[in-house]
Amino acid sequence: MELTGTAGGMLSGMVALSRFDFDFDPRFRVPLALAGITPSTTAAYLRDGCFEVRFGAWSLQTPTGNIAQAELIGPFRWYRSVGVRLSLHDRGVTFGTTARRGACLGFREPVSAVAPFGLLPHPNATVTLREPEALMLALRDLDVPLVRGASTG
Repeated sequence: MELTGTAGGMLSGMVALSRFDFDFDPRFRVPLALAGITPSTTAAYLRDGCFEVRFGAWSLQTPTGNIAQAELIGPFRWYRSVGVRLSLHDRGVTFGTTARRGACLGFREPVSAVAPFGLLPHPNATVTLREPEALMLALRDLDVPLVRGASTG
């Protein structure tokens, strides 16, 4: 899962890149694809001191130093977790492709992702990755505190 590449095409500097693929539930592949959300348009990345999510037309980017904590959560109700979701409870954003499980990252400073021009910043983001544990381990290696997850139904 760990890849290396050159920074800006420079041979002298190597940059670590971690890519985490989303876990697509077959039941939701067609409706997600209609919204431009496919395995080729989605991924989460840790690279160059930054956490980034690409999810079809949507994206989120923040420095890894802005990640206050991370936890494994799930399972979820599908109607609360599939697609791009905004929580009315806490303004958190979900980038979801399955109802099985995911990783929820809390931010020190809210980040923009869903609303244009950063009008509605999000204090946390949930991503339903194929291997959310791998993201958790990578974040732990960056000294991000991990908290015990819960079923969120």
